[in-house]
Order: sequence, then C-alpha cells, then structure tokens
Amino acid sequence: MDAVQAIVLGIVQGLTEFLPISSTAHLRIVPAFMGWEDPGAAFTAVTQLGTMAAVLLYFRADLWRIARMWAKSVRRPELRSELDARMGWYITLGTIPIGFFGLVFADQIESGARDLYVIGTALIVLGLALLLAEKVARRDRSIADITRRDGILIGLAQACALVPGVSRSGATITAGLFLGFDRASAARYSFLLSVPAVVISGLFELRKIGDEEGAGVAPTILATLLAFVVGYASIAFLLRWLARHSTAVFVAYRVTLGMLVLALAATGTIA
Repeated sequence: MDAVQAIVLGIVQGLTEFLPISSTAHLRIVPAFMGWEDPGAAFTAVTQLGTMAAVLLYFRADLWRIARMWAKSVRRPELRSELDARMGWYITLGTIPIGFFGLVFADQIESGARDLYVIGTALIVLGLALLLAEKVARRDRSIADITRRDGILIGLAQACALVPGVSRSGATITAGLFLGFDRASAARYSFLLSVPAVVISGLFELRKIGDEEGAGVAPTILATLLAFVVGYASIAFLLRWLARHSTAVFVAYRVTLGMLVLALAATGTIA
C-alpha cells in the first residue's frame, strides 16, 4: 500500500465509520473499484482506532462521567439506578455479543465474509431494515429511558456488524429506532456502545500490521491519523443531521451501492 492509497482509505474510514453505511464495506469496495489489493481485516480494525479516538475526544465528558459512576456502582449497589451507572452496565452487557461471536467466527470474518457478494447483499438488507425502522419507529424515547433489555438487544444488533456491509452504527441505530428511541438518542448510544468493541478489536489486530499479506506500518499509521480527523467531523455532522432529518438518504445510498456492487461483481468488473 502506498501513501496515496493510505490517504484515500483513511478518509474513507473517517467518513463512513459513523454514518450507517458500513466503513468495513467501503474499505473493501473502494480498493476493488480502484484496482487495489484488499487492505485486509487487520487494516480495517486498526484504522478504526483512529475513529474511536475521535469518539473518545468528542464524548470525553460523557464517557468520563459514565466510567466514574459505573466504578462507584460496583461497590455501591444503591447507585446502580443512576443513568450514568446504568449506561456503564448496559455498554458492558452490549459488548459481550460482538466479543463472543467475533472470537467464534474470527476466520470467517477475515476471509469469506469479505466476499463482495456478501457485502452487496448486506448493504441492501440492512438498508431495507433501516427503512422499515424509520416507518414503524415511535421515536418517543430518549437515552434517559434506556433499560437493560434495550442494552442487550442493541448489543446483539451490534454483533451483526461482524458481517461486512451491515454497518455497526447502522445496525445499532436501526435497533434503537425499532425500540422507540429518537434518532439522535439512538445514534448517541451507538457511538458510546462502540468504544469497548472497537478498541479491543483494533488492539487485537495490531499484531498483524506489517505482515506480508497486509498493509505496512507507515501506511496504516497515516490512514489511522486521517480517520481520526475526518471521523471527528463525521460524528458532529451525523448528530446534527439526525436531529432534523430521517435516515432516508443513507437507505437510498446503501441500496444503490449494494445493487451496483452485486452487478459489477457478477459481471467480473470488480473482484
């Protein structure tokens, strides 16, 4: 991977990590369109550390408050009904499914799941699920109304993002809408829930950077830094957008891109 590819893929990662359109899919599709080698699952996981750093910076006050109250609630059960304590416990519970299935299906995730037919299909299916969620969602709950059941169900939805093309933010926002949350609250919880899973995954895959079959160390660092900068702007954009608009534009994009990927893969135009 050269510097130009690293710059392009770093920007792509930053733009697509938080939008419900699947960064993993784009880090597979863009190289395919450009005739580049697939950067691999390790590159994807490590560059996500850049966008995760953006989450940590953007939500630093929320995360620090949640972490402190959660730590206190471990020793003092009477505090566990406080919102920040509950958020800490629910984020922990919600991370278990993606951790479990990520370990069980590690080989499939790094090989067969990156197939373009899988990605194209996942883009379309999750797009239609998001459209349905928009149609039936009540959107009368805020993040303060979250329960243990919500935390578990949204965590299970996050695990679906192990399939490239599903989108971690897309799956969790969709689940949040089905559970009655307003769009901004669903997105906010999605960002907070992502922290443990993405950090653990990225650190776990660090050991593979520089392998002969993957991206080099320098291009990965460059892409990760760009992902951080662009990702920070993407968070701010999405929260403002969802406060005033629906997710229809993302649904249309997902379905259109999914159909294009399937058509080009079927004709052998991309591989």
